[in-house]
Amino acid sequence: MSTDPILLVAGEWLGAASGVLAIITIAGYLLRWGVRFRLVGITSFTALLALSCLAFAVSYRPRVMVEGAVSVPVVFDNGAELVVAAAPADLPAAAAAPSAEQVARNLRGNGRQSDDAIVRVRLRRVESVAPGLSRPVVLAEVRRDLVSGEISLQP
Repeated sequence: MSTDPILLVAGEWLGAASGVLAIITIAGYLLRWGVRFRLVGITSFTALLALSCLAFAVSYRPRVMVEGAVSVPVVFDNGAELVVAAAPADLPAAAAAPSAEQVARNLRGNGRQSDDAIVRVRLRRVESVAPGLSRPVVLAEVRRDLVSGEISLQP
């Protein structure tokens, strides 16, 4: 899990600036400056920015890239055990399984309400059967265990 070093540095600098502003704000109250109430807002906003930068830098997780995969959009996610991604019309057959695996690896498991802690990721394409009639065709299915993180390709 890599963090963005720019956000860490910005968070540290904003934290130092909010500390300096807090000292100036206290001095403003003691000396009864006219801008003391504005300094409270500036100080609290700077502290909020510092905490936000640090929290985002710590929680940031870059997307996993699987070799041979194509980036596909997720078109359905019930928040539990099923995620469906749409394959483009020109997707090569060899890229179907890696693309489904890439979607599965980039899923966040937090908050999913699956009974067996397994999420099925399906990569599908909609094919026209007749004018005005189409059907979904599943190209690949991957199962991800939310507890262990293990991913298995289903036939």
